Amino acid sequence: MELKKLFAKEILVGHNLISLVNGQASETTDTNQLQTKDIFSEKWIVADEYEKIDELYKFQFEWFLSLYGFESITALTNFLKDKHVILDAGCGLGYKTAWFAELAPHATVIGVDISESIVVATKNYKHLKNLYFLQSDIADTGIKSGVVDFTVCDQVIMHTENPEYTFKHLADITSQTGEFACYVYSKKALTRELLDDYFRKATHNISSEEMWKFSEQITELGKRLSALNVKFESPDIPLLGIKGGEYDIQRFIYWNFIKCFWKDEWGFDLSKSTNFDWYAPSNAKRYSKEEFLKLGDDNGLKVEFFHQEEACHSARFKK
Repeated sequence: MELKKLFAKEILVGHNLISLVNGQASETTDTNQLQTKDIFSEKWIVADEYEKIDELYKFQFEWFLSLYGFESITALTNFLKDKHVILDAGCGLGYKTAWFAELAPHATVIGVDISESIVVATKNYKHLKNLYFLQSDIADTGIKSGVVDFTVCDQVIMHTENPEYTFKHLADITSQTGEFACYVYSKKALTRELLDDYFRKATHNISSEEMWKFSEQITELGKRLSALNVKFESPDIPLLGIKGGEYDIQRFIYWNFIKCFWKDEWGFDLSKSTNFDWYAPSNAKRYSKEEFLKLGDDNGLKVEFFHQEEACHSARFKK
């Protein structure tokens, strides 16, 4: 597929980097979005150097299959066989975009991200001839209506200034026979939600250095709680949104009070980056199941596959 035919605006292509002739598709001036852009630029450039970054990639590939209803990599590969244009909206370091390009060598694959991670992605994956990157707000990619066969917005749309508008744009550029895969954060216990809301506002007054320091502290808390290896039976507390049942003490605090992520296999740096990822961005909207599915309804989409867990809701939508 000729790249220029996919865009409503004039583009230039330098090897694997797409540039719009008149600059980015969207030059946002919104304070929250600019802050979120800076946060993810910093996060991804640092994360690319982490010793156990391959553990993150492996986990994300496996989780993607679960989130969007693919039993195996073979099932995803078969699904992509008739997809000629694939878009990864909010691609970060581009490892998942590259995965799609490898699984679907016949397709034109484009990764879009507002952050400086695009610089790292273009360098890391310049060997893939069907893969291109564009630095842009994913709510305004410059791509024509109805030309993308598989649009993916995985773990990103909540960080845009207006997720509903972003969803509408990504649904619009998806073709009539294509599919749109999307993930949103789920709403959690009242106590978690209140603390999370506090951080959405507080991030404007906390320096990046302070936020990284806080992320270290909260990671250490998660590590120490996990090391206790204590399980207990919690009662149902409906007024707080706390579900009864057996919990590991670290996960109970994690889901219901404060996100203190820890994963032994990832080690300290990646766990710290995950906590930074949650608390630092000003934009991080959460949804109930009903609110998420309404996004599809409002854009004339039907659900092809739906998945939910404590952390999120995800689905593949069709027109």
